[in-house]
Amino acid sequence: MFAKSLILIASVVGLYVVQKYVELSRMVKLLKSHSRYTTMFSQQSIIGNLLPRIPAVSRGRFATWLEKHNPYAKAGWDATTNISIYPSTSVALSLVDAAAIKEVTASRARFPKPVEQYKLLSFFGDNIIASEGDDWKRYRKRNNKLTWDETVRIILDLFDNVWGSQESIVVDHALDITLPIALFVLSAADFGLRISWKDEGIPPNHQMSFKDALHEVSMNCFIKILFPNWAMGLTEHTRRVRLAFEELDSHMLEIISKRRNAEKKEERHDLLGGLLDASADDPSFTDRDLTGNIFMFLVAGHETTAHTLCFTFAMLALYPDQQEILYQHIKSILADGRLPTYEEMPLFTHSMAVFNETLRMFPPVNGIPKYSAEDTSLTVGNAAGDKLVLPVPRGTHIVINTVGLHYNPRYWKDPEEFRPSRFLEPDWPRDAFVPFSAGPRACIGRKFFETEGIAVLTLMISRYKIEVKEEPQFASETFEQRKARVLAAKPGLTITPIRVPLVFKRR
Repeated sequence: MFAKSLILIASVVGLYVVQKYVELSRMVKLLKSHSRYTTMFSQQSIIGNLLPRIPAVSRGRFATWLEKHNPYAKAGWDATTNISIYPSTSVALSLVDAAAIKEVTASRARFPKPVEQYKLLSFFGDNIIASEGDDWKRYRKRNNKLTWDETVRIILDLFDNVWGSQESIVVDHALDITLPIALFVLSAADFGLRISWKDEGIPPNHQMSFKDALHEVSMNCFIKILFPNWAMGLTEHTRRVRLAFEELDSHMLEIISKRRNAEKKEERHDLLGGLLDASADDPSFTDRDLTGNIFMFLVAGHETTAHTLCFTFAMLALYPDQQEILYQHIKSILADGRLPTYEEMPLFTHSMAVFNETLRMFPPVNGIPKYSAEDTSLTVGNAAGDKLVLPVPRGTHIVINTVGLHYNPRYWKDPEEFRPSRFLEPDWPRDAFVPFSAGPRACIGRKFFETEGIAVLTLMISRYKIEVKEEPQFASETFEQRKARVLAAKPGLTITPIRVPLVFKRR
């Protein structure tokens, strides 16, 4: 009996191996001689995202950021393919060719986004990220002047009531400044919820404040994805994460209830107002749809902005000459020392250039997933100007490699250099700049993000000079070593700076 069982198991394993070999051979034949990687685990799988780089097993979760354009330079083409056999034999096409990417983002029917990948983030209900229809149009209702005005108010509150008369403010990590800024602006401008810089404590009937719950959730989303509900109570850390999710849910429901039941209906024309209007017009749009979307805007909006601002401050501290150019430009517009207005935002071209250059070098999202809904093909190029037509079978995973595109020397001269002036040139390569994706389903938060970022950057540089904090243990490091230390990052929902120690000196 035991021998028969072994024979049966060996037969099943053998059939599985043969099946995978046949599938793999078919993929290899289909892709012909194009440059490819073959790994056990797909990067689209949870396991593939958790494992470090192991040859033939996994490319590693942070491979896209670490490798940048190098794999494509080695391949000789601005596309590579990755064949994997788990969870199923599949091929992923990674693109850093601007024309091919434009074709993919412009063709929603041929190349839709894999909605099922985003369902993992539907903790509090369905949301815009996990949908592919036209429902997303209802979320475009945002008041950019309100965003600017709230940003100015929050930054002035920081200057006047937190930093006060101090000539020099030392921060061990710039995220300690940029995370609250981003959260306060998003909460006030989108949801009518004003949060103070001063710790207001935990509100009644809660065990966590709104900002603490949101921070805990945004930092530990992957724990919630990986651990089943019953396992969330096993350790002190997982219990705190579980509590944060419960508290954030409660806070969001209170935000909805407060606005919906307000005696005096205030016409704010903000995101929450748009969501509530949608729920009133569509009975199928439930409170869970409301919380699901509020969650996505809170987490994606505040973390993305905070990390980008943190990297922006770091780059300006590392490159004081660029900071001085920016300061002089701001000063030329605000010569009398007055506050900038929303109507003047288009004038701050250098602020926008610095912000864009940071987004080019540190795109919030490393890769934008799509898939092929039909058998088709894409044409890609290389540095020599050659063209190659690639077959794209139905079901092929497609990754728009944002980092590889932004560091592609075909479009960006000396891509490793921080050079904001490239975005002041009239013919800068717009199709090769996709920090917010591109096409009809590009990020709807782009204008909000830019409005807040330009207001923060302009106000901050007009009042303070930013420097890297001097620390004795790093006294002998070279500029390149300092740059690597200050700009060190780790994977997360977006690229996350590890530690950016800065000093803000009053001008």
